[in-house]
Amino acid sequence: MSRKLIIEAVDLTKKFGNFTAVDKISFSIEEGSVVGFVGANGAGKSTTIKMMCGLIKPTTGSVRVAGSDVGTNPSAVRQQIGYMSQKFSLYGDLTVKENIEFYGGIYNLSGEEFKNRYRWVIDVADLHGKESLLTRDLPLGWRQRLALGCAVIHRPKIVFLDEPTSGVDPILRTKFWQLITDLSKEGSTIIVTTHYLDEAEFCESVIMMHNGRIVVQGSPIEIRTRYSNLPLFEVSCKSPEKILSMLEGEEWISEATILGDKLHIYGITDDSEDRLRKLLIRECHGEFLIQKTNPTLEDVFIKITRFS
Repeated sequence: MSRKLIIEAVDLTKKFGNFTAVDKISFSIEEGSVVGFVGANGAGKSTTIKMMCGLIKPTTGSVRVAGSDVGTNPSAVRQQIGYMSQKFSLYGDLTVKENIEFYGGIYNLSGEEFKNRYRWVIDVADLHGKESLLTRDLPLGWRQRLALGCAVIHRPKIVFLDEPTSGVDPILRTKFWQLITDLSKEGSTIIVTTHYLDEAEFCESVIMMHNGRIVVQGSPIEIRTRYSNLPLFEVSCKSPEKILSMLEGEEWISEATILGDKLHIYGITDDSEDRLRKLLIRECHGEFLIQKTNPTLEDVFIKITRFS
C-alpha cells in the first residue's frame, strides 16, 4: 500500500539574475520516507531545499508541502517543518540550555510538553551535565546532534537537513544517520542534502542533481540495478594513479576513476577486459587484482555527470 504524497514539485525553477540554480525539476515525496538530494557543490540541492522550506520563492513552477503551496502560503509550510542548515542553526554565545529554550519558545512549547522535549533533546545530543556549556565550545559532533534536536523539538511532520554531515568524520556521520533513521521510524519525513554518495545508501529514495537538474531518481537499489549491465571492472594495484593516466584517451573504455584505493573502469568493447588485463600485466608485473563488479551510486553519478 503506497503512502500519501507530502511534497509535490512541478517544474520548480529558481534563477538568480542570468544564473539558473534550479532548472524545471519535478518530483514527489511520500510521507514518512527518507529522501536524499545528492550532488556536488553547486548542483542546486540547497536552493531546492530552501524553496521547499519557503525561505526563498521559486522563479517559476510550484511546490506543495504538507498540502500548502510554498509560493502563496510559506507561513503555513513553516509550521509543519523543521530545518537544519549547513551552519547547524545554533547560537554559539548561548549555552546548550539557552539554545533549547530559545527553540522551544519559537515553537510555542511550554509546561510539561517543553520539559519532555527538553529532556529528549539532551538525550539525543548526549549532553547530560553539559547544559551550561557555551554552544561554540562544544565538539562538532555534539553541536551537530544538538542542532538536530533543536530543529525537531516541536515534532514536525517534515525535517529538512541541509548538508548536516559536512565536515564530520565517518564515525560521527554513521551515528548521525542512525538518529535520522530513528526519526523516520517515529513518522517524520526526512529530506537530506549531501555530497557524500555513500550516505545516499541510507535513503529510501535518492534524487541526483547536476547543474540544477535532476539526472536520475529512484531507490538506491533501483538506480544501481538500472546500470548493473554496464561492464564495470574494479582493479586493485600498487599505482592506481599511474594506471588511470595511461587509460586516458583509450577507445575501449568509456571512463575510469579512483574510488578509495581502487580503480573503477567502464569498458565499452567486447575485449575491454582482455585489453585491461594485458595493460595491468605489463605495467604492474602481475601484482594486481581485477574483477567485474556492480556499480555503486558513486559510479552511477560519475557515469551520468562526467560528460553533461
